[in-house]
Amino acid sequence: MIRTIQIGGYISVQGLFERATSNGNVIVRVGKQTYEGKPVTK
Repeated sequence: MIRTIQIGGYISVQGLFERATSNGNVIVRVGKQTYEGKPVTK
């Protein structure tokens, strides 16, 4: 499943959902890199 997350104030990343963390953040994978940030809602 593709998810979009917000990293900082201006950067968003879209990638494959890896897992959700206990603090409400989401981890997504883009290639070999993983990124953690706040999920973007519609």
